[in-house]
Amino acid sequence: MSDKPPTGSPESTTTSQGDASHRHLLAVDLGLRTGLALYGPDGRLVSYRSKHFSSNAELRRGSASIIDGHPGLGWIWLEGGGDLALIWEKHAAFRDIRFNQIQAEDWRRGLMLPRQQRSGDRAKREADGLARKIIDWSGAPKPRGALKHDAAEAILIGLHGALRVGLLERPPRLA
Repeated sequence: MSDKPPTGSPESTTTSQGDASHRHLLAVDLGLRTGLALYGPDGRLVSYRSKHFSSNAELRRGSASIIDGHPGLGWIWLEGGGDLALIWEKHAAFRDIRFNQIQAEDWRRGLMLPRQQRSGDRAKREADGLARKIIDWSGAPKPRGALKHDAAEAILIGLHGALRVGLLERPPRLA
């Protein structure tokens, strides 16, 4: 994992691509099994999914295709690191999209209680429940079957990012 700070100011609400009120945020839980969550300009979850890449080369091609499939992107928030993160960072830079690389502790600290984070397994279970509440709050389509943990975590990474860039002023009330 890289210790370098995120590219650009996470608090910024505009990009060189235009007014932030028209920009989307893509959240990525990185790995060959990648979770993806797209947030709209209103800070609500629009879509989410899990994508399996069979190799780094497939991820390189697939990440470019994913980014190009969302022309309104203003931000990419990614959890993970290493060579795979560099692939996403390079694609974002080429397209003038703000790139923010974080660790799980960053979003967990803001979205979960300390007792919910005591172990990685517990945090993953808690992430599933919280992600389902965000899906309901956003009005996004409910998952067909089980919600994969990488998609659930991408949803939470995206909510964290939406709060940091100002798409949302405060966390939603999730009853």
